[in-house]
Amino acid sequence: MRIVFMGTPDFSVPALEALAEGGHQVIAAVTQPDKPKGRGKAVLMTPVKEKALELGIPVYQPAKVREPEFVELLREMAPDAIVVVAFGQILPKAILEIPKYGCINIHASLLPKYRGAAPIQWAVIDGEKETGVTTMFMNEGLDTGDMLEKAAVPLDEKETGGSLHDKLSALGGNLILSTLKGLEAGTLKGTPQTDEGTCYAKMLKKSLGDIDWTMDAAAIERLIRGLNPWPSAYTSLHGKTLKIWDADVLDREYGEAPGTVAETSKNALIIQTGKGSLSVRSLQLEGKKRMDIQDFLRGYSVEKGTVLERRTAE
Repeated sequence: MRIVFMGTPDFSVPALEALAEGGHQVIAAVTQPDKPKGRGKAVLMTPVKEKALELGIPVYQPAKVREPEFVELLREMAPDAIVVVAFGQILPKAILEIPKYGCINIHASLLPKYRGAAPIQWAVIDGEKETGVTTMFMNEGLDTGDMLEKAAVPLDEKETGGSLHDKLSALGGNLILSTLKGLEAGTLKGTPQTDEGTCYAKMLKKSLGDIDWTMDAAAIERLIRGLNPWPSAYTSLHGKTLKIWDADVLDREYGEAPGTVAETSKNALIIQTGKGSLSVRSLQLEGKKRMDIQDFLRGYSVEKGTVLERRTAE
């Protein structure tokens, strides 16, 4: 097929690679405009742009794909299909109607569950046992188009937002080839979504990581994993931001107020929560590197009874 690919972040790259290596003619890669990042504000290419240039694929970066000039350009390209993976812009009806086989989206959940911007992280935070990717026809709604194919993966006990991101990214790259093959052969038809069992995976904000110690330990531990690596779960220790990267749930009550350091030793830092307690395994104090708990406690004293407080996101 003649494919126009639309995507922007790291998550999109395996699908672009799969299409290019799977015998399809990727005639264009459309990605978000380059933006300045970091302290030096250097303008960086998007991951999709980097990969497309490496593969010799023409790159387009319209500020708005709905502009008539760009819509007309897409019509002139005459793609058989437009494949969209975490592109970052809503496609208007004028674009959705261009390709013969439609605009196909790879979505990082088992639809109709977890429509929205952050399905990967919310699957971890909510304690799902499995999730996956869904290919679907795009329509003018938000992740509401007819479903084509699904592929599922179980979540590991210590699954993080980052590890699940990588699994689903690779899975989507494999699934899109199967989907396009079925569409071209006429053996694959869309299945309408229902609203039963769906939930909205709202966009992540830094403030979501501000740990509420009155929550139960299991919920906090899932939050820590779901927000790893971004935006991270954090608290305040002696007025400094303390990011917590890994912790174990303990079915133990110490009778302390939630957020209180209930036990400390050279190898352990245990915090009372609203129900149960957490044994911190990996953490990072403001201005310092990430450390295992043993290394951290060798250089920083935390006394029993210390209260960890909520901290407003900067």
